[in-house]
This record gives sequence, C-alpha cells and structure tokens, in this order.
Amino acid sequence: MKTRYALVTGASRGIGRAIATRLAAEGYHVLVNYRANEEKARETLDEIVAGGGTGELMPFDVGNAREVADAIDEWNDRHAGAFIEVLVNNAGTRRDNLLFWMTDEEWHDVINTNMNGVFHVTRALARYMMSGKRGRIVNVVSVSGVSGMAGQVNYSASKAGIIGFTRALALEVAKKGVTVNAVAPGFIDTDMTRDLDRVALAKRVPAGRFGTAGEVAALVSFLVSDEASYVTGQVIGVSGGL
Repeated sequence: MKTRYALVTGASRGIGRAIATRLAAEGYHVLVNYRANEEKARETLDEIVAGGGTGELMPFDVGNAREVADAIDEWNDRHAGAFIEVLVNNAGTRRDNLLFWMTDEEWHDVINTNMNGVFHVTRALARYMMSGKRGRIVNVVSVSGVSGMAGQVNYSASKAGIIGFTRALALEVAKKGVTVNAVAPGFIDTDMTRDLDRVALAKRVPAGRFGTAGEVAALVSFLVSDEASYVTGQVIGVSGGL
C-alpha cells in the first residue's frame, strides 16, 4: 500500500496535536512540525506511535522562508517519487494588546508567524500537489478573523488574511485536484486559551461551553478525505454557534 504523507505545522500541542494524531489514526504518515519545543513534539509523535500510526519530526520555523524551503527540499530529496499530499497550516501565535499600546514587535511577530507562515509552507508544497493532481490544504484560522475581537487587531488581521488567501488559492488550484479550505475555531480548550476568562466567555457561546481540539480535528479529517473532493474555498466554523 502506498504511503500517504501529511504535514501538520505547529503539531506539538493543542489543536495541532489533535489533528496530527487523528490523521495518523486514519493511515497518514504524519510529519510533526514544531519550531522550538522538541520535547512536546516528541510527545505528539509518541502518541501517534502508541496509537499504531507512523510519523516523524520535521522542525522548522514557518515564519522563516529559508528554513521552510530547506526542510521541504531535504524531505523531497529523501522521498523520490512521493509527495506531501495533505498540508494543515496550524502553527500560530497570539500577542494580544490594544492597538494604541501594541508594539511593532507584537504586530510583526503575529503577522509573520500566522500569515507569512501559511504563505511560506503552502508555496513550498502546492506545486507537488498540482503535479500529482491530488492535494488537500486546510488552514486553521479563527472566529477572530471572521468577526474581529477587541485586543487582537494583529491576530484578527492575520487570520482574516489567511481567509482571503484560502479563497483565492482555491480558485487557482481546483482544476488540478487540490482543495483549499479553512476551519475557524471559536473558544477551544487548549494551552492558548488558558489565560482567558473561561466562565465569562462560555456564556457568550450558544452551546454554552468551550470546544475540544478533537472536535476541530474531526472537521479537518473530513476536509482532507476523498469525500470532500467537491468542497473547496470554504471557511467552516467550529464555534458552538458563536
């Protein structure tokens, strides 16, 4: 049976880890990307292996174009005739602040990691998907990118930019058998939301609770499947009705 490869960026914890383990359970050999926390990335890989799946670590900083290109080129050199057919752009960061006090560093760090990172990784892989006439790209955005959120002009702008990227790229690659979609989580129970007022925010959600990383992974699982071949250019919320 031919090995099918999936790359999940920012897969060392949270939503990324849930997506990586879900795809591995469905038969993909998962490339677990991380920037700095190798210990947490290895925990993801250990979880994949414990579940009967396969994978490997793939460290690079999505915001560094040279690192991304080198990592992808090196992988392709070692896997002649194969290509990474599933890409989940999940890596992201938050540096919340009101605009009036936001520093240049807070703005550029979030834009570079969240939005430029999607550009760097997708550009490196899309041509292989188009040549192979099969590919699935899923970008993890946020309800903040759909409706905005006070104190997150940098984060909201980056996620809104990815939504535009998703819709435009879907038009470019559809005839080559490549789909491009985005999932927009609301309040999800992860390390990234631990500093939020969970009780107050849960009251704003029609479902009355935070979501789980596994619920996001379930939607990603569908979007990368053969059954989703006619779904492209879409932004789908996982937000409990928020």
